[in-house]
Amino acid sequence: MSTIYIAPFSALDYQTRLKVSDDVYNIIKKEKKSAIMVTHDIAEAISMADKIIVLSKRPSKIKKIIDINLTDKSTPINNRKAKEFAYYYDLIWKEIDYD
Repeated sequence: MSTIYIAPFSALDYQTRLKVSDDVYNIIKKEKKSAIMVTHDIAEAISMADKIIVLSKRPSKIKKIIDINLTDKSTPINNRKAKEFAYYYDLIWKEIDYD
């Protein structure tokens, strides 16, 4: 598989950002590609990723790797409704350094 690096959708309004994330997600899945996405949006990461890597503060080191296993995984918009979504959100939130 080849790897695609994509930028977060921070310059978009929320509704457009969700729609574009669905489009990008579908393209990546259809083309059977891997992507590395850098984001500060926990919900965006959970809804789009199969794996999330939480980094420490600078100098960054891998703090935790979390495999995302959502039931009925389909699109980022629908993935936000998965029953496991809140569990992953809380898990990642606790790993983030805010000091």
